[in-house]
Amino acid sequence: MIDDELLKIIACPKCKGDLEYVKGEEEFFDCHKCKLRYPIRNDIPVMLIDQALILEDNTR
Repeated sequence: MIDDELLKIIACPKCKGDLEYVKGEEEFFDCHKCKLRYPIRNDIPVMLIDQALILEDNTR
């Protein structure tokens, strides 16, 4: 579970923009400006640009 305080301050490491928290079978932070998806593994956000996934246009 991601801490509420973290949700207030976390930003995209590439553009410094807002991130959307996505929770389903897996958890992610999505940057719709950069079209990148940052995975959350074992409750730890992996905010490395080279490990981000590319968002598809229909992902939201």
